[in-house]
Amino acid sequence: MSVVSLQEFFTEIPYLMVIIGVAVIVIVAVVLERFVTRYLRRFTKRRKLPPHVGNGMVLVSRLIILLGSVMALFRVAGLPAEWFVAFSALGGTAIGFASTRTLGNFVAGFYVLLTQPFQVRDYVRIGVTEGIVEEISLNYTKITTPMNTTVLISNQRVLDQEIVNYRQKGSRPPLYCYSFELGFSHTLPIAQLEKTFDKVIEQYAEKLPRKPEYAMTKITSFARNYMFYLYIESPRDVFTLQPAFVKDITRAWDEEVSRYSTKS
Repeated sequence: MSVVSLQEFFTEIPYLMVIIGVAVIVIVAVVLERFVTRYLRRFTKRRKLPPHVGNGMVLVSRLIILLGSVMALFRVAGLPAEWFVAFSALGGTAIGFASTRTLGNFVAGFYVLLTQPFQVRDYVRIGVTEGIVEEISLNYTKITTPMNTTVLISNQRVLDQEIVNYRQKGSRPPLYCYSFELGFSHTLPIAQLEKTFDKVIEQYAEKLPRKPEYAMTKITSFARNYMFYLYIESPRDVFTLQPAFVKDITRAWDEEVSRYSTKS
């Protein structure tokens, strides 16, 4: 068939090019969707992300492909430019309303999942909230606090606050170093005070994978402040071991102060 014959053929059937264009766009969209979905599934498995996170990423990619396909169909179908502008303006307005919180939170969720400042089961402190990370989604990070309450923190807020992860990097199995500060008056000499600490620490050395440590952090006219470090395998043990340790340290200190005052 000559070139002239082809031109006459397409002229006689004006919608044939539109049909071919639509078919090409649909085929490309389907192939692209399957390729991207497969890649994201592998990415999710490789990074060991929760299943619902992978599903969310796939959903977003499908929406983007769908939006691009619809816009391409507008062009191929030869619809008036006003329609295309109106559709774009409507979509832009919707995205603008959503982006202030939803999309911003969504992007923050991706960032948290990709950079992994913490993982599920880690013991962390985010701002003033501390506890065990139970779930990381695209919208929220769920934390169980020492009071056994569940706190949902939006991922946008997570990135705006100071994050402390108590998990020690490179430790196998995972080891958590939980630190906290206590203050003591000047009643006891330093040597006697630290000897009291050592007695309690020896009791906990057998219970923990690593012997607890301490260091003086600050001294004022009223007190000496010490930072204590507890090394714990299971983050849930922080809920019970830390209060018990503080109680034992306080009791030993009270008893030593009482004996010292009696001798004086």
